[in-house]
Amino acid sequence: MTLPEPEDRAAKVQRILEAAVRVFARQGFHQSTVAQVAREAGVADGTIYNYFRNKDDILIQFFAVRAAQVFARFRSTVGRGENALDKLRLLLRAHLEEFQRDPDMAVVYETETHQIQRLAEEQIRSMAKTYQDILAEIIEQGQEEGLFRRNLYTGLVKRLVLGAVQETISSWLRSGRPYDLVSMADPLVDLLLYGIAQPASGPGGRPAGASQT
Repeated sequence: MTLPEPEDRAAKVQRILEAAVRVFARQGFHQSTVAQVAREAGVADGTIYNYFRNKDDILIQFFAVRAAQVFARFRSTVGRGENALDKLRLLLRAHLEEFQRDPDMAVVYETETHQIQRLAEEQIRSMAKTYQDILAEIIEQGQEEGLFRRNLYTGLVKRLVLGAVQETISSWLRSGRPYDLVSMADPLVDLLLYGIAQPASGPGGRPAGASQT
């Protein structure tokens, strides 16, 4: 059997991955078949096996490929921030934009969480670590700039931010997506930064040092 040239192979793999996530989002991972993925991608059933071992492998590779793309965009976006507050706001906005841009990915990630973790544990762990590393850099910068408290429990802050963003995405999906997910970014950042207490000082009801990106 002659394998395709590298360029053809990369393009076809991408097409199959994109088709697969559409099928998984509509059907659910367990109910989906390789034949359905092949039909959605416009290839023969047997062609799938030139690139993937099975349906599980498709899911694993999808998240491995997408994670690399997403985190490259996150780092590029965060790099535009002038200070740690700006960078946190930009990161969360980019996170919500990514899932709003690809709602099929959002559905698969949020509704098939346990399945994904079972099959792609290494990829999920790597994704979480990369995201938390970006957050840790932002927190450390904010402490150096005097914008964040130095007595923060960084591990707790990272889990809080990641959990809050994931719940915001889940709520958007459960609601049927009737509103702009990205519009939740600034309120979410403000809540994370300032909590629910009435601020004592600061322009616009924010503590001193806050800025609006």
